[in-house]
Amino acid sequence: MAELLTARAERLPLKAPFRISRGVKTHAEVVVAEIRDGDLFGLGECAPYARYGETPDSVLSVLAGAAQGIARGESARAVAQALPAGAARNALDCALWDLEARRSGQAVAARLGHPAPGPMATAVTISLDAPDAMAAAAAASADAPRLKVKLGADDPGARLSAVARAAPGARLIVDPNEGWTVDVLTGLADLIARLPVVMVEQPLPADADAALAGLGYPAPLCADESAHTAADVGRIADRYQVVNVKLDKAGGLTEALAMAAEARRLGLGLMAGCMVSSSLAIAPALWIGAGADAVDLDGPWWLTRDRPGGCRVVRGVLHPPQPGFWGDPGSRP
Repeated sequence: MAELLTARAERLPLKAPFRISRGVKTHAEVVVAEIRDGDLFGLGECAPYARYGETPDSVLSVLAGAAQGIARGESARAVAQALPAGAARNALDCALWDLEARRSGQAVAARLGHPAPGPMATAVTISLDAPDAMAAAAAASADAPRLKVKLGADDPGARLSAVARAAPGARLIVDPNEGWTVDVLTGLADLIARLPVVMVEQPLPADADAALAGLGYPAPLCADESAHTAADVGRIADRYQVVNVKLDKAGGLTEALAMAAEARRLGLGLMAGCMVSSSLAIAPALWIGAGADAVDLDGPWWLTRDRPGGCRVVRGVLHPPQPGFWGDPGSRP
């Protein structure tokens, strides 16, 4: 029986506004791809990202084109591989991993030859806000081992210091989301050296990060927007010490695994990241998290309600979804 691809957009309410240097959101805007083969079906979720010119409608349009190719008899895997890296390919690629597990009776763990990912510490994100509000959010999550602190160029030192005081036992990931200049970055070096900062993620705009080459800094610098796929890793290896691998950037688990392998080959550290999303997007990303130095997969933690049987974040520890949720031939929760 021929495979059939469909897709739908969903708006998932957040329990609090999620602010970064580029803006604020109150809902996670996601697209779910479903590919069927008879009675079996696989699911994949992506989060279209305006930073890369993506919207739910644009992703649905790309997936509609992919569905037409599959309906004409083209291999779904070949159709997925022909798509550009990004959210649409991520949804289809992950849906195919899920379908292939159910069709073959082999979980992703067996196909990759690795144990299924277990619980792992994840950073809990502190959204950009006034210093006292960020301190209150940090205090509420002070038992998490790592906090990811969203910052902009407006008095970042005060905000970072407020978080550090409110959660003195947490290690900190600083994330300006391309919102700084070289002067801001170097001006904060002394403060960052005094605080338990484990890395600074994408401090400069991706098109201005050549200034980071050879820059000595008290914390490792992590590429996010500057590196989407495996082909990008070598280009930025002289500017960063860590690479953030996100399935929505890479275009699915297939490319994310290749990107992680290339980062390791070049001696770079590895971070597993995500967009604000449900556990359906996080389940495949756990395979990157299992081999990463740092994990930032708290997307579902922001939702008022996650999908049944999904991941749980308890005191900064991410617990995998129930058996059968994704990439497992067992019954869905």
